Amino acid sequence: MLGMAVCLLAQPAVAGSLEDGLAAYDRGDYASALKLLRPLADQGNAAAQDKLGYMYGLAKGVPRDDAEAMRWYRKAADQGNTHSQIHIGFMYENGVNVPKDDVEAAKWYRKAADLGDGMAQLRLGQMYSRGQGLPQDHGAAAKWYKLSADQRVENYDIENYDIKDGARISIADAYYYGRGVVQNYSEAARYYWSVRMGPFYSMAQKQLATIYFDSKRVAHVYDQAFELHKKMAELGDFYSQFTLGRQYYFGDGAPLDYPEALKWFRLAAQQGYADAQIHLGQMYEEGQGLPQDFALAHMWFNLAAAQGHKNGISLRNDLATKMAPDQIAESQRLAREWLAAHPKK
Repeated sequence: MLGMAVCLLAQPAVAGSLEDGLAAYDRGDYASALKLLRPLADQGNAAAQDKLGYMYGLAKGVPRDDAEAMRWYRKAADQGNTHSQIHIGFMYENGVNVPKDDVEAAKWYRKAADLGDGMAQLRLGQMYSRGQGLPQDHGAAAKWYKLSADQRVENYDIENYDIKDGARISIADAYYYGRGVVQNYSEAARYYWSVRMGPFYSMAQKQLATIYFDSKRVAHVYDQAFELHKKMAELGDFYSQFTLGRQYYFGDGAPLDYPEALKWFRLAAQQGYADAQIHLGQMYEEGQGLPQDFALAHMWFNLAAAQGHKNGISLRNDLATKMAPDQIAESQRLAREWLAAHPKK
């Protein structure tokens, strides 16, 4: 009984040491973190082993040593630590101090994925989707994306993007395109809606707007499409600017308004979007919402044609038959100036 009491009394001290070590790491006191975590790691504490691997991998308070990082990751991974299993998978996937081996990477991601880790589930889904280290299988990819998207997961530091949104955009795309699952726009929309911030937000909003815009069911769906495209257009998204221009131009989901259509077509055209350049050229040719100007119409058609747009080529050539040589020369000069001011990125 005395031995058991001593053991029970000792446990909080060990846990406290781990917490103190992790707290020291979080505040950037790596020397103290190493001092506290190293004895625990030597005693077999998986969380301490994982953090030591991370410190050696990123040179946090110690010289970078990928071999030492892998050694500690393996110790923790063998105890079922999913962080370390993911890091080992990442090292094999990217050839960090080990030969690049996608099959081995997938094996380690699967270990963590089977234990419910959202990051590993997302990685495994991506590997199935690409056929990377595994036979390409969109159904399996969708399964792992959904498992990851439907849970609360951490954002590890392996890559600087949000795991939840990465998984949600992936399963949303699977439903939208019918890859590995039965095509279902309602499910796609549900997952696109759940993407709230980060690098995937604009992509998700654009896809949502497309779903709503393509739906012919009820009028309020058009209202949702208009509001989503307006939000993205104001943020500078050229496709939403173009789509908003079309809505104003045709009075489809927005009031018929040539000046507003012109404004949004112009913004998208200035970003080099060929379809917007075509529409802008047509408005100049017809004098819709602005004075008729064949030279500017020809310029926009010519810019779209330079990108290989077939309608741009035919519209430019047809318009040229109505123009005097000096108008064509002026148009070509304007096109050269525009290209010089908007070099390809």
